[in-house]
Amino acid sequence: MDSFVIEGGTVLRGEVEVSGSKNAVLPIMAATLLTRETCVIHHVPDLSDVRFMCRILQSLGAVVTMEGGTLTVRAENITGTGDYDLIRKMRGSICILGPLVGRLRKASVSLPGGCVIGTRPIDLHLKGLSALGTAMRIEGGYVHAEAPGLRGTTVFMGGRSGPTVLGTANVVMASVLAEGVTVIESAACEPEVVDLCDFLNAMGARIHGAGSPTITVTGVPALAGVEHRVIPDRIEAGTFAVAAVASGGEVTLRGARPDHLGAVLEKLREAGARVERRNGALTVGAGSTLRPLELTTMPYSGFPTDMQAQFMALLCLANGTSIVTERIFESRFMHAAELLRLGADIGIEGPSAIIKGGRPLSGAEVMASDLRASAALVIAGMAAQGRTQVHRVYHLDRGYERMELKLSRLGARIERTQGE
Repeated sequence: MDSFVIEGGTVLRGEVEVSGSKNAVLPIMAATLLTRETCVIHHVPDLSDVRFMCRILQSLGAVVTMEGGTLTVRAENITGTGDYDLIRKMRGSICILGPLVGRLRKASVSLPGGCVIGTRPIDLHLKGLSALGTAMRIEGGYVHAEAPGLRGTTVFMGGRSGPTVLGTANVVMASVLAEGVTVIESAACEPEVVDLCDFLNAMGARIHGAGSPTITVTGVPALAGVEHRVIPDRIEAGTFAVAAVASGGEVTLRGARPDHLGAVLEKLREAGARVERRNGALTVGAGSTLRPLELTTMPYSGFPTDMQAQFMALLCLANGTSIVTERIFESRFMHAAELLRLGADIGIEGPSAIIKGGRPLSGAEVMASDLRASAALVIAGMAAQGRTQVHRVYHLDRGYERMELKLSRLGARIERTQGE
């Protein structure tokens, strides 16, 4: 397995181009199954999750080509049964369920896998699709769905930890070809949901209210092919912003959308960072003092759970005590034990991590447990003195496009090594 070897103590400076959003492009790729016509998607990041989704679409019968960040999909003749071995390896693959039900009125999709960051059930997906008239059963590791009569209705998508993003996407994609009007209450408000709805509306769907807690979908008979550019990845942008501050440097994020990063930028300012708009780009740099924080993860537009680990690494460097509370996933502190190996002082009390910052970090061998934990360990390794080796960076490759190359161009001493 590949690992990153990092020589710490360098300062990051320069510009980095923000890649297309992983969490936006995966459901958009699934939405191409709703039409027989060709769809062209630009600004597609070269990630392992994207390559997996390409293989899943091909296994369903779609013709898929990827060249230079542009993805072309033609799903003229497709089947409703997904490849078990492919789908079970990736959490995001569940988003093919909605479009298959919408177009074919039936689907057999294996239960998905993904990062080990806590229980992420698909009960809200199934509840939403059932409300539209889909008969659901789980058998042999598959979700089997049949919807001979798919009709609009009111669907409530709120869950224990707030709205579900992929669940909202699945219900939206199923309902665009349903009869009548569907009203989705407690819908996820994330920019990735808005991007999906923009893509679908360009195909001819009639969706209103994306980005708000109530989305209204009026069904149409068919959808057409479309050309679309994916939004920039707000989590990648946030990760590089945190890395810049942790290193004591300054990085300009080309293509970043500050309107998608409100809570992250506010917490960086609160920690003492400098955040500026310059020539249409976002620049983030370290201030004179790094201050401790209290933060709690929340559904959008609150502080994103996908930035929690990176901020924990940053707060290990701030003099004073910080408190990070995780309200979305119950097991998303697995990176804390690895940060301890670098010299951090972190205690876990229920859903909160207590970080006593300001202690010097020193390099060590650490193990990544999930996608965002990988990024946190890279940030901490760059801030530590000495050599850090981050193992299992295949997690990181799921959501960051050529991260080591981008960091190297900013001044980091980091290289990828191949292990056994």
